[in-house]
Amino acid sequence: MNQCRYDQITLDFSPRTISQVLYWSVQKIEYVDARLLLQYVMQVNYSYLLTHADDFLSSDHFERFSKLVLERIRGVPVAYLTGLREFYDLTFRVSPAVLIPRPETELLVEQALAKIPESRSMKILDLGTGSGAVAITIAKHRPRSHVTAIDLSHDAIAIAKWNAQNLAAGNIRITQSNWFEKLVADKSFDLIVSNPPYVAQNDPHLQRGDLRFEPDIALSTHENGLACIRHIIATSAAYLVDGGQLLLEHGYDQSIQCRGLLEAQGFRNIYSQTDLAGIERVSGGSYHAENLQPRIP
Repeated sequence: MNQCRYDQITLDFSPRTISQVLYWSVQKIEYVDARLLLQYVMQVNYSYLLTHADDFLSSDHFERFSKLVLERIRGVPVAYLTGLREFYDLTFRVSPAVLIPRPETELLVEQALAKIPESRSMKILDLGTGSGAVAITIAKHRPRSHVTAIDLSHDAIAIAKWNAQNLAAGNIRITQSNWFEKLVADKSFDLIVSNPPYVAQNDPHLQRGDLRFEPDIALSTHENGLACIRHIIATSAAYLVDGGQLLLEHGYDQSIQCRGLLEAQGFRNIYSQTDLAGIERVSGGSYHAENLQPRIP
């Protein structure tokens, strides 16, 4: 029997079955986290863990799994430990350079897909793409359309491009830009979507849970979390075709402000959509040429 010590926890590498290892780990972390980490180490699916519960782990698998459990105890997100995150119906590569795709953001994708007919070719812009989860999912589900995805971070762009290639999304262009900075304002997009930073910079939640490990640039901004939303709404009309639409994910308490900003910039058919928790999470509207011209910041 070999033993090693990490962060004051003794790891015993004597033979253990899958069920015993999972039992050991759930004394320290959540079961879902434990089984995802074990699946990653063993490169198997959940069904395998269930049907091979009495199989013994190798010492190598147990050592690697134990180290990941200890990192999870420290707070490191499972997605960063495995480098993978499921979103909608796809699996994306992630790293600490990008925000971890979340279930509530699937609402943004659902709302976008509802506005893109399968039989029509449309041009879509995703602002602040991160891992590319939103843009690539839209591109995969609407192969006739053309998606442009931009992000300020060069590291994020590299990950998004890897995901696009790995998922065979050929109808997407991914490029580096600070919001609209490198785009030509030629009224070319039918739909603009974005999950921008919307957490206030002094929000105490930024020092809790997974948020502690995620990139600040993708999470928080000034003006009580509204700075990026305000900029996107004020600028989007210059890039939308007549009748083009804008969809934004926002914070749990920002829907009223978002609708007000949209109205002030001449958008019509303004609405907010609730997520599965009943929280207004996505707001949007359509822009028409005869409306008042937007104020470009």
